[in-house]
Amino acid sequence: MEEVVEKYDSTGYLDMELLRFTTAGSVDDGKSTLIGRLLYDSKSIFADQMEAIEAVSKRKGEEHVNLALLTDGLRAEREQGITIDVAYRYFATPKRKFIIADTPGHIQYTRNMVTGASTANMAIILVDARHGVIEQTKRHAYIASLLQIPHVVVCVNKMDLEDFGENAFEKVRKDFEDFSAKLAIKDVRFVPISALLGDNVVNRSTNMPWYEGPTLMHILENVHIGSDQNHIDARFPVQYVVRPMTTEYHDYRGYAGRVAGGIFRKGEEVAVLPSGFTSKIKSIDSMSGPVEKAFPPMSVTLTLEDDIDVSRGDMIVKVGNQPESKQEFDVMVCWMGDKPMQVGGKYALKHTSRDARCVIKDVRYKMNINTLQKIEDDNNIALNDIARITVRTTVPIFLDGYRKNRNTGSLILIDEATNNTVGAGMIV
Repeated sequence: MEEVVEKYDSTGYLDMELLRFTTAGSVDDGKSTLIGRLLYDSKSIFADQMEAIEAVSKRKGEEHVNLALLTDGLRAEREQGITIDVAYRYFATPKRKFIIADTPGHIQYTRNMVTGASTANMAIILVDARHGVIEQTKRHAYIASLLQIPHVVVCVNKMDLEDFGENAFEKVRKDFEDFSAKLAIKDVRFVPISALLGDNVVNRSTNMPWYEGPTLMHILENVHIGSDQNHIDARFPVQYVVRPMTTEYHDYRGYAGRVAGGIFRKGEEVAVLPSGFTSKIKSIDSMSGPVEKAFPPMSVTLTLEDDIDVSRGDMIVKVGNQPESKQEFDVMVCWMGDKPMQVGGKYALKHTSRDARCVIKDVRYKMNINTLQKIEDDNNIALNDIARITVRTTVPIFLDGYRKNRNTGSLILIDEATNNTVGAGMIV
């Protein structure tokens, strides 16, 4: 039975849960307006911010206060009325804390969406009630599935332009369900909303009595995210070796990092990879003092009973449950580099806290993310393309499949000449 391990923050003490969610949708579907509405109706906006956007809306001659101005932070975005970069916003209600990644809808910003969605618990996909499920909706659903985002909410927006009719909502629901049946999305919910007027965003709509489900805010506050993390396979990538060298802690030698999976308890036997040496956990130290156990996403320092060689990039695991150690494996990669991928090219690779170099051996197939077709015999992987590739590393990597663990199943590729991140990968 899975233990109850929620309601803790990364330092290990009891706290409100943090839900990270991303918004996606086609251009002009109202993502920024929706986020503005969430911030406004949950009273997460300062009075001077509100006055500023009221003044801008008035100056532009808009009949409603343009809540989208709260998130479109770049001047170019405000002028064009589009979102370009990933804008992060933070707000809280009495029940939960939230981080929003507002990602752009254009196909040329696929990499931005991947960046914003990679750590999300939930994806909110906006669909314009007038246009229904379009190619971009399918692309965003595919990326949410590829990144294994556990929860998806499809918000059917602009219901006010469809006279709040149930038929428009039901058509979107049916079309999306037909498409998402092919994808690995576990939890999909549908909400009819008007971000502009606030219907079913925070407050229930009086215009849609036929809809009996929860509002978007109710879902955000109550969706169960405690079991989104892997609490079975214990993984602790070592980020830093702590040696204070003070009189008080003269012999202290701790291994600091963030728990990437499973539960570590004081007194338990563990193994250190790649050496394979075993020891027992002597103590678990957090920011707020010693704790008896640690689990994702806590950041802690472990000390071991035996004096064994452990350094950055090593991984502490349970003796009877270890990740695979591989030098050649397949990765679904979203290409982020301006220069196309070089088959046979050498890149730096970062996986948890481990650094390696790798060579791209082969391109298995490229994905047409609008039709979900696999294009074989196409080795031209350019900016925003998604492909399945085979990589070979210079040192063994301790990995799990991305579906099993998002932390130990993901990696990034770096161009050694420019130090730019050129690929985000999910291990198959």
